[in-house]
Amino acid sequence: AEDVAAELAVSRNPVREALQALAGEGFVEIEPRRGARVSVLTPQRTDDLFEVRQTLEGLVAALAAKRRTDEQLAELSEIVGRGLAASKSGTLDELPALNTRFHRILAEAAGNQLLTDTLERLAHVIQWVYTSRIALRSQRSWSEHERILSAIADADAARAEHEARVHIGNARDAFLADVQASP
Repeated sequence: AEDVAAELAVSRNPVREALQALAGEGFVEIEPRRGARVSVLTPQRTDDLFEVRQTLEGLVAALAAKRRTDEQLAELSEIVGRGLAASKSGTLDELPALNTRFHRILAEAAGNQLLTDTLERLAHVIQWVYTSRIALRSQRSWSEHERILSAIADADAARAEHEARVHIGNARDAFLADVQASP
């Protein structure tokens, strides 16, 4: 923190606060008397994230199928259309924001503020994981989003939950396989 503060010509307090905020979001690990370092997405940490997310996103989709409004359904449809088009054309730069928006609207449609808040706390790490492997799964991921949307449009809570859990499970498997294959 001292080096960063000196380089930016600010006091240590704002730097410490910024590092604490980044640690709270999972991007930085702070070790007492040793300093801060960028977090590493270990296979275990990533597996933990996907395990929690699979359960939460399944619940979100089931609740959204029961509670969504026509406006939310229209917005989800627009997002999925844009995501499918971008993934097919290879313009991947807008996909992380679209993915985050898709999952945020789903959470809002679920109508459970505690669930929304819990997923929001994970959103930055989820986007980090998504962005790091975007080229590997973009078309398949958006096809899975389309299946989730279809179940929600049909008000089929069980199918929506299943499709969401499959989606997160596939993302987990692809991420971990890629990490294990990397040197």
